Amino acid sequence: MILAKPPVSRIASHAVLLSGAIIMVFPFIWMVLASGTPESEIFNGGLLPVPTLAGTAQNYGAALTAIPLLRFMANGFVVCLAILILQIAVAIPCGYALAKLAFPGRPLLLGAVLLGLLVPVQIPTIPIYVALAKSGLLDTYPALILPWIISVFAIFLFRQFFVTFPDEVLDAARLDGFSEFSIAWRIMLPAAWPAVASFSIFSIVAHWNDLYWPLVVTTNPDMMMPSLGIAYFRQAGDGGGQVGALMAGGVIVTAPLAALFLSMQRHFIRGLVVGRH
Repeated sequence: MILAKPPVSRIASHAVLLSGAIIMVFPFIWMVLASGTPESEIFNGGLLPVPTLAGTAQNYGAALTAIPLLRFMANGFVVCLAILILQIAVAIPCGYALAKLAFPGRPLLLGAVLLGLLVPVQIPTIPIYVALAKSGLLDTYPALILPWIISVFAIFLFRQFFVTFPDEVLDAARLDGFSEFSIAWRIMLPAAWPAVASFSIFSIVAHWNDLYWPLVVTTNPDMMMPSLGIAYFRQAGDGGGQVGALMAGGVIVTAPLAALFLSMQRHFIRGLVVGRH
């Protein structure tokens, strides 16, 4: 029998959680309010800026016209979607093999995957950059996509999810003539949608917000990703002095991620919980 927490303990827990939530959300609230406030009034009022219709039109208009922000957003959608599809295409069969197939060296490969989680992404930067430069792929979509198609985190996540899948279903599928690849794609993938949703959020947020790698392989403004585009706006022309326009650009860049998380929140949590083993 599980005893309920005393009311005082519950109130204290909720108060701590609410305080933490306010601290984390406050910068985003300030950004949204500042994005609609006239430039001269952002820092002249109280703690929170007061948006106006004129300030909103001015700031969002500047954010959309001073730099090719919509182009940056389009680059982000193309790159993040391509990376996600390729990562899942690689991780599903790899995770299935590590979870359900017996073959020599499987523990060693699983150890290599776990070791890969410990390697910072900055370590292989120089050899990858040299390879891309010699291939003439700098300032292209492949330069932004190819280094990320193998995700050891995705392989480990799907492996953990597949370990809990009943072996009896797989044996029945093999008796019906399914190949191992057919089992991975036609049986395991539909069952792993919560894990796919969880990983999709991790992957899209990571690469949408990535500033490091696009800064390394792109110099052409037409190939910049959203986060790098905002930094470019900060440095270009008078962008550094347009706080309201910068905040408007931040809202535009952040809005798709917020919408993605809110729409997939239930699947995201279920994928993390169900996949635990």
